[in-house]
Amino acid sequence: MSEIIENTNEQLDLNEILMVRRNKLAELQQADADPFKIVKYDVTDSTQSIINDFEHYEGKQVSLAGRLMSKRGMGKSTFCDLQDRDGRIQLYVRINDVGAEPYENFKKLDLGDIIGVTGFVFKTRMGEISIHAESYTLLSKSLRPLPEKFHGLKDQDIRYRQRYLDLIVNPEVRKTFIVRSRIISAIRRFLDERDFLEVETPILNTIAGGAAARPFITHHNTLDMEMYLRIAPELYLKRLIVGGLERVYELGRMFRNEGMDIKHNPEFTMMEVYQAYTDYHGMMELAENMVSSVAQEVLGTMKAVIPGTGDRFDASMDQAYHA
Repeated sequence: MSEIIENTNEQLDLNEILMVRRNKLAELQQADADPFKIVKYDVTDSTQSIINDFEHYEGKQVSLAGRLMSKRGMGKSTFCDLQDRDGRIQLYVRINDVGAEPYENFKKLDLGDIIGVTGFVFKTRMGEISIHAESYTLLSKSLRPLPEKFHGLKDQDIRYRQRYLDLIVNPEVRKTFIVRSRIISAIRRFLDERDFLEVETPILNTIAGGAAARPFITHHNTLDMEMYLRIAPELYLKRLIVGGLERVYELGRMFRNEGMDIKHNPEFTMMEVYQAYTDYHGMMELAENMVSSVAQEVLGTMKAVIPGTGDRFDASMDQAYHA
């Protein structure tokens, strides 16, 4: 019974927070300060570039945009944390710099709001790299609260169903997404430099071929026939080799209508590479060199710890083994 009462109280608190935030948005709109009408803000730098090269940026004016993640008011000044794609940086906002009315409006901002800020870079007496704000712009009003600071977002179901929320509050997840994107770009560069052609093959197939898996079935209205979402691009890629393209690859989405768990999704990204005039030794060499090259380019090292396992991966061993 106590758990039911606690959940009910949490829901009431959430509804109250939502109403307060919507009222704040309504007030902004009535004052002709609707943040959703602002569609552009000139950003000159990122949080991480400033932190990594403070000596270059010290005293210089910069413009950043990001989400408010914390606020600590101290009378006529406020410290807060701004988070962009690359990381976080502290903002110092003072009434004497931004003006009395803008400062009062700043104090009304909520955690999760997205703002743009212009100011100069400095270091506080505590040694923290910060931005001394000279002006700010509310770019987007957050109508829902972020997860509670100290407990964070732990529910695995919510994390996977609401990835945007996971990305906001868990920096390590955001980093994983960024690294994944850079890995894919590095793979493309590696293969392109070796004269491979990236191609696109059909996703809708007339047969479920290329691999042994249960397909997703759909219906093509114009042709009045059943079709299958591809489970592998193999057959089409081999036909391109037959057609004389000699070196081809495809990075794309595959669909397999089978079981799912934390490591298996019915819709996933897969790459297949085909090369004429070589054997499996040549393909092994290609794969080994690709893994080590991509690891070095993206991570700056050939050694990495596999998240969640503690196992160490050493791409340099592949090169040594092949040699």
